[in-house]
Amino acid sequence: MARDDDDFRLRPGKIRDHARASGGRRVQGRPPSFTGQVQQAIRRAGGDPSRLNGAEKRSSRFNDRGRGVAAAAALRGRSPWSRTGGLRSRSRRVAVKARVVKLNPQRGGARGRQFASAKSVDAHLRYLQRDGVTKDGAKGQVYSASRDVEDGRAFVERGREDRHQFRFIVSAEEGVELSDPQTTTRELMKQMEVDLGTRLDWIAVDHHNTGHPHTHIIVRGVTDDGKTLNIAGDYIAFGIRERASEVVTRELGRQSEQDVSRSLEREVDADRFTRLDRMLLAEQRSRNEFADLRPDRDTLESVRQNRALLIQRARKLERMGLASEVEPGRWSVSPRAESVLRELGERGDIIKSMHRALDREGLADARSMAGYVVHREHVTESIVGRVIDKGLGGDEMGERVRLVIDGVDGRVHHFEMDPTRADDIQRGMIVAAGAAQTGPRASDRNILAIAGKEGIYRPSKHLEQAVATIDRFGGDPSAYVGSHVRRLEALRRAGHVERIDKDQWRIPADLPERGQALDLARDRTAGRVSVLSSSGLDQQISHDGATWLDRELASRQRTTLTDSGFGLEVMEASAKRRRWLVNEGYATDLGNGRIRAPRDLVARLEAREIERAGRALAADRGREWWAAVPGSPVNGQLVGSTQLASGRFAMIDDGLGFSLVPWRPVLEQRIGRVVSGIALPGGDVNWSLGRNRGLGL
Repeated sequence: MARDDDDFRLRPGKIRDHARASGGRRVQGRPPSFTGQVQQAIRRAGGDPSRLNGAEKRSSRFNDRGRGVAAAAALRGRSPWSRTGGLRSRSRRVAVKARVVKLNPQRGGARGRQFASAKSVDAHLRYLQRDGVTKDGAKGQVYSASRDVEDGRAFVERGREDRHQFRFIVSAEEGVELSDPQTTTRELMKQMEVDLGTRLDWIAVDHHNTGHPHTHIIVRGVTDDGKTLNIAGDYIAFGIRERASEVVTRELGRQSEQDVSRSLEREVDADRFTRLDRMLLAEQRSRNEFADLRPDRDTLESVRQNRALLIQRARKLERMGLASEVEPGRWSVSPRAESVLRELGERGDIIKSMHRALDREGLADARSMAGYVVHREHVTESIVGRVIDKGLGGDEMGERVRLVIDGVDGRVHHFEMDPTRADDIQRGMIVAAGAAQTGPRASDRNILAIAGKEGIYRPSKHLEQAVATIDRFGGDPSAYVGSHVRRLEALRRAGHVERIDKDQWRIPADLPERGQALDLARDRTAGRVSVLSSSGLDQQISHDGATWLDRELASRQRTTLTDSGFGLEVMEASAKRRRWLVNEGYATDLGNGRIRAPRDLVARLEAREIERAGRALAADRGREWWAAVPGSPVNGQLVGSTQLASGRFAMIDDGLGFSLVPWRPVLEQRIGRVVSGIALPGGDVNWSLGRNRGLGL
């Protein structure tokens, strides 16, 4: 059989990317398919390929369900630009943030969902009305569709049984030019009622405490006939924004191209995610490889109009390590650019809020921005300082609370926390914040050592051993042992120890490890925050009662202070407090700023203040004043609490007499109920709050 070695057959394979950029480097990515090329051309022409042949991609099955579907369909994709008399102009830009807050589960809908508690809903409204949010720094005012002064609490009560509520933040780009934000908000809500086909029950609060004035709107999740209000996702996503833009544009007029260009120029060097970044990423996606900014290329219309600004922005991103120029005019933007820029923007907003808080206190020039520390939700160090600001954290849509603390370490700290832990914290208070300690508590190790091999801890035995040691340091042995008993009560409630009687506790061999695990579990979401003093330094200097400054003077482990910022203020206040104690006869001057004070100085001052305040409160209630005597029972109705300079105290009324005893968090859920306990040395109470224990008088 004849053989032809030159005979061969072509077998075409898949099309591969052999294109090379200048310099011989291979260009990543493969040539798009014909459909992909068509979609790129549509995007460059300013169109939306997802709307071809009337078909539209649905980002979620909920977007086309609920009220407002028809309005959203009519508004979606509408260009903000128009041309009149040869001049192009665009409608006003308005940013809208939205959140649907689940309040009550219905028909098994609680699975996998988080529901806001009634307490957190109340706290959110309370923070919206906080001081310093109006133009003149006053408290925010709630208003509604028909009233300029609305009862926000009544609104919350009406919606207790609603399945959900809607929260919106509406911020116009030139909101400072609006003559009456309330009128603007009411016009928007009227249009929303038309789009949704129902009257809305809503309240709003205007805020002017940021660079961009904005309005918080809360809408009940019910229709005018009492049914559940479901709003289409598309209407929430862009329908409200378009309606708000219409309202603002009617008042302020349309923006010319020059106005838009000037606003974009301000974004070139911004350390946040901007419209220029969005244009660069859109151009890059349209080509599946690079953002092509060369003047002779077919690009998106927005790119052609703002090519010079986009090149400047690309060079800014290059300096930040978020973009690189592959070849002249062709840029590759990092896939992490958006997340990094948004995080930078959030941090910038936090820094601005910290600066505003310091400026309000007259401290902006005295505190360096290099000392601003942003902890977010996790505090990994111990912080002691004065609270100079408190408000809603994040974007103000949720319930988390932010605190700004002027620390004794010379720095200014910002962190966020659960609102339930911040109820008692107010501006001007001195607090301690921080995560749980890294190792076991010293008190847990002491308890285990006293318990010995038999595993029984006896407070009386501990007191005998503590007297000889603590007396040398001028401390209070009873208060020292009492702090260990309080720790045991906390461990007992968590199921780690057992109380046999008032002088015997059964202790496990691994108590330090159990105690550390308990602390870490309790503080895993945010650092602990405890009030050290409800009074400022000026009030403590001459206060006739126990203060935080006194406890610092008497402590063997004093808080470390720096000679700058709030630390320096504490040093100066401590010196003045020492002179006051000497002048009032509580201490002896030893010279060189040193004093000698009795070991029970704090206890004396605290007892004096408690008796003075207790007698006044007892007289108001028509009761006799009864001081809590160590070893005697403390029985009666827990009628509430009062905050003294010495701390927070529980108010106990047994119908005849009235007492004040140190407050403990375990009492929070028992206000209005009868409680029972035994007074301990040092003023504390060993409470009997178990379900099976007698609480009778």
